[in-house]
Amino acid sequence: MNIQISKWLLLAIISSSVFLSVMDIFIVNVAIPHIKTGIHGTDSDIQLVIALYLLGYATFLVTGGRAGDYYGKKRVFAAAMLLFVVTSAACGFAQTPWQLNAARFFQGVSAAWMIPQGITYIQELFRGGRERVKALGIYGSVAGSASVIGQFLGGLLPETNGFLEGWRLIFLINLPIGLLVLPMALMFLPPDQRRKGAGFDHSGVLLLTGALVSIIYPLIRGRELNWPLWCIAMLITGGVLLALFVTDQKQKQLRGRLPLLDVRLFGFRDFNIGMAVVLFYFMVQDSYFLINVMLLETGLGFSSAETGMLFVFQGVGYVIASLVSLRLVPLFGKKVLQAGVLIMIITLALHIAVLNGPDVDRQLLYPILFAYGTGCGSVLPSLLAVGLKNIPIELAGAASGTFSTFQQTAIALGIGVIGGIFFSSLGPLPDVAAYISAYRMATVTNIGLLGLVGFFLWLLPGDEPLRSPADAACPIQSSN
Repeated sequence: MNIQISKWLLLAIISSSVFLSVMDIFIVNVAIPHIKTGIHGTDSDIQLVIALYLLGYATFLVTGGRAGDYYGKKRVFAAAMLLFVVTSAACGFAQTPWQLNAARFFQGVSAAWMIPQGITYIQELFRGGRERVKALGIYGSVAGSASVIGQFLGGLLPETNGFLEGWRLIFLINLPIGLLVLPMALMFLPPDQRRKGAGFDHSGVLLLTGALVSIIYPLIRGRELNWPLWCIAMLITGGVLLALFVTDQKQKQLRGRLPLLDVRLFGFRDFNIGMAVVLFYFMVQDSYFLINVMLLETGLGFSSAETGMLFVFQGVGYVIASLVSLRLVPLFGKKVLQAGVLIMIITLALHIAVLNGPDVDRQLLYPILFAYGTGCGSVLPSLLAVGLKNIPIELAGAASGTFSTFQQTAIALGIGVIGGIFFSSLGPLPDVAAYISAYRMATVTNIGLLGLVGFFLWLLPGDEPLRSPADAACPIQSSN
């Protein structure tokens, strides 16, 4: 059944996918201590709650786009939305860490299959340049709003007393939204023709998934288990699988087959530098939330609602700065990003200075987090432009898919590495002083990573203006 409705209403249906996908990253961040208590999990269990969602998203994002070509965007969008609802329910009713983390991985996979269909629909529904920019702007604003709403709800819902434990609501809240959108998508989204020429790189997906899981999982689990031999073996296996993946992709490229990642991209120096920027920046992004939530709520006794409000201020700073930076980047190029990195470094130093004991000046934290958000907002919206600056237009789609895969993988890696530094510094029976010391060590590491971001930005040639990210048809980024 296909009923004709306004394309702006179709945009609302499409945008629900990015709203749910981004919200589920940020709503979990604030609720981590409640989730850990609710499932009787360990430190590594809660790291995996974040990391496995991102790994599922990262490894299946490109494949999700190909699925839309092969099976049809409408079918894939609806199927992925249904899977997202089912896996959200599985997360909400999980009884053990294993159940929750398995569901989180497949929740990330379903998000990876939803997002590319929405991006493609926007390209097809909004043909005019100005209209398309407006539609992409609305889509991006929905993602930004989802990050702020997620942080607010992640603080509020775990403290709700009712029939279910409050932390479960952060997953179950997806159900009414998904069940409302699903029939609307089936009724209103226009049908499309399947393109038989589009295929899947099944072996590439398996190799990349195996490599990333074999690297990230032992990085998170190994510390807690005192690095048993199987953890070392997994790390070695991950390195071997990654090498095989690169070889496999090169061979497919030479044979004229469609690889998961277009290895020609890595022949461009600026793209490689841009990917280094992406790696070190996104290692900081979610690890920042993890270590701050653990210090504030578990170490210093903040309520999750208060922590959520602090991150809302950070999110508001991000949104304001992102709107300003997108106007400044065409004029001043990479200098805007360099200024943003400097702001982030300074405000992280202020985090360390202020979060120095149980008697924290809580009111002072609000402007500090707001300022940190402005630094993020000055950097993140234009990172894609950095990576695609000198990429030929025929490779822009492949480059944006590679960018998003790299982005989500870097976040998961940051959770493993920075989270590992934080938790290994706590000791078996941590007190407030131990939390503050562990936080300082992890935050200093993040400052060092941001220093590397600044260094690689400096390596990029010239200060000429960068191309606007709106010029590239790319999967939306998580927003602060």
